[in-house]
Amino acid sequence: MGQVNVRVNGYNHTIGCKDGEEEHVSDLVAQLEEKVRVIRSMGGQFSEARMLLHVALLFADEAADLRIDLARLRSQGASAAAAGPGMAQGVPGAGLLPVPPEPDPRLAERLARIAERIENITGAIEKP
Repeated sequence: MGQVNVRVNGYNHTIGCKDGEEEHVSDLVAQLEEKVRVIRSMGGQFSEARMLLHVALLFADEAADLRIDLARLRSQGASAAAAGPGMAQGVPGAGLLPVPPEPDPRLAERLARIAERIENITGAIEKP
């Protein structure tokens, strides 16, 4: 069994994985650490648990957006297939999936609102 020593939010951890998956685990941890940097850049002091909660919520939000995009692409693909092959004759790139849109330029604003909601939820949970 493989092991990877990683550092997330200033804390060292040893992660077990299948042999040969060490680089993949390191890549995943790099994504986590990037989200930690995003949360830290918004200011505020967080415990490790709260920081990782924020990171998990960012990933959950991204996953939700990806599920919506996937459903939309599947719907577009089904519509194109139903329209038949004659619909796109002579159009370069016809039948290919559309190019994903550019990232939302208001991402920092969205993240700030998400962080504020998380703070409110966490505060409500922590009250006696």
